[in-house]
Amino acid sequence: MSSTIVRLTEKGIAKPPKWLPDNTQYETIMGSFAYGVSADTSDMDVYGFCIPPKEEIFPHLRGEIEGFGTQKQRFKQYQQHHLKEPDALAGKGREYDVTIYNIVDYFQLVMKNNPNMIDSLFTPEMCVLHITRIGQMVRDRRKIFLHKGAWHTFKGYAYQQVTKMAGHQRTGKRKETVEKYGYDVKFAYHVVRLLNEVEQILTEGDLDLQRNREQLKSIRRGEWSEQQIRDYFAKKESELETLYQQSSLPYGPDEKKIKQLLLECLEEHYGSLEKCIVNPDEAITALRELALVLEKYNRLWQ
Repeated sequence: MSSTIVRLTEKGIAKPPKWLPDNTQYETIMGSFAYGVSADTSDMDVYGFCIPPKEEIFPHLRGEIEGFGTQKQRFKQYQQHHLKEPDALAGKGREYDVTIYNIVDYFQLVMKNNPNMIDSLFTPEMCVLHITRIGQMVRDRRKIFLHKGAWHTFKGYAYQQVTKMAGHQRTGKRKETVEKYGYDVKFAYHVVRLLNEVEQILTEGDLDLQRNREQLKSIRRGEWSEQQIRDYFAKKESELETLYQQSSLPYGPDEKKIKQLLLECLEEHYGSLEKCIVNPDEAITALRELALVLEKYNRLWQ
C-alpha cells in the first residue's frame, strides 16, 4: 500500500528527505475525523513515523563520538503544512498537514503519554492510511505505552484548552463561532475529549477515540455553555484524581519492554544490530570469562 507521503512526493507537492517516503512505516489521519466529529476529509492532518538511515539512529557508525567535536544534526521529524493536492476528491482538492517522526522520537513521545502521540496509535482502523509490518508490530502492542503518567499530561493539555476557550482573538470561521456562542467550541470539545480519553486509559488501559463522539458533536454545535464546560472540567478533575490512585496501570512507562519493541522494529528493518549496539548482559559475561582466563594463567606463571 503506497503511503500518502510517497504519493505527494511523486506529485512534487511534498519535499521530504529523499530516503523518507520509502521508509515510512505508519501514517494515520488525526483531528476531528479521527475523533468522529466530522465527516469532512478535505483537510487532513496526518501523523506517522519512519525509520531513517542507520547512521541517524546510531551516529557512532559514521564516526561521531557523543559530546565531542562537531555533531551532525540528527533527523527528528519531517513536517510540512498546507500541502495542496488539487486533483483529490474528484477535483475538489484536498489539503494536508503532514508530520512524520523518526521512530526513536515517536517512541519517546508516546512513552511520555503525549496526548497527540497516544491518539495517533489508537486511531480507528479506517483512519490508517499506510501501515507496514513494522507499523503493525507497534500498533498491535500499543497498550504497553500506557501508564498513570497519562493523567498528568492529558490534564495539562486539557487545562491549556480551557484557558484558550474564551479567547476572542480569532479569524475566519473560528471568529464567527466565538461571536455566535461566546466561546470557542473547538477548544471546548477538546477539553471534554481529553478528560474522557484519560478516563478510559486509567480505567481500562485502552482507548477508543470515538466512544464519546455524540457528546463531542453536541459541544461543537454549541449546545453546551462555556460554564458547563468549566463545570465538567472541575468535576472530572476531582474524579480522575481518585481514578489515578485506583488505576492498576504502572506509575511510569515500562522502558525495558518498550525498548525491546523498538529494537525489534529496527532489527526487522535493518537486519542484525550486532555491530550497532552492545548487549550489556553479554558484555558483562564476556568480561567475567576473560577475568577467569587471566586469573588461571596468572596462577600458572606464579
